Amino acid sequence: GKDRLTMLFDLGDSPDSAEGYAVLALYDITAKPKLLDAVNVALDRGTYFREPGKLSVGANDDVLITMSAHFNSSQNYVITPLIMIRDDKFEPIDMIYTFDENLCAYSRKQDVAFQGIADGQPYAAIKVTVTDSTVLNGESCDDTPPRPESHEISVTYHWDKKTSRYTKDSDALDKLAGENANRF
Repeated sequence: GKDRLTMLFDLGDSPDSAEGYAVLALYDITAKPKLLDAVNVALDRGTYFREPGKLSVGANDDVLITMSAHFNSSQNYVITPLIMIRDDKFEPIDMIYTFDENLCAYSRKQDVAFQGIADGQPYAAIKVTVTDSTVLNGESCDDTPPRPESHEISVTYHWDKKTSRYTKDSDALDKLAGENANRF
């Protein structure tokens, strides 16, 4: 593979926007480092590499996983972009929106997991699973809490040779984002 390095530079808050600036940069490090591509990946107040940071989709190919988030007293908002590097440029695949809340009688958390699945294509499929869990905390409050539950929402992205892009097999994560937007 090619000797490449990605770096994420958090450049702080923006005076005219809630997002701030966080630049994802791609360098060729075969000799003297050379900048190949750079994009602003700040979608909210704080931007980081999300664990695992990258996901292998080929022998020498990775998808990068960043996240932007902010929280207030009882809510945490997270946007997780999936970003492919192809032909020494960043290409967005999709964004996953999750929302956690801690209320008087319960908490609801949405954890995201990523898995590469070899499927005979030039790039492995990417399975994204959000585990949406509601847990009671034992407090007595005025509102009736929901029942405790946990369920998974999964979408698999497959490489489409015709369009040279990843395509998803369902809109389940889009529906989750819509449901989450109605909660805040």
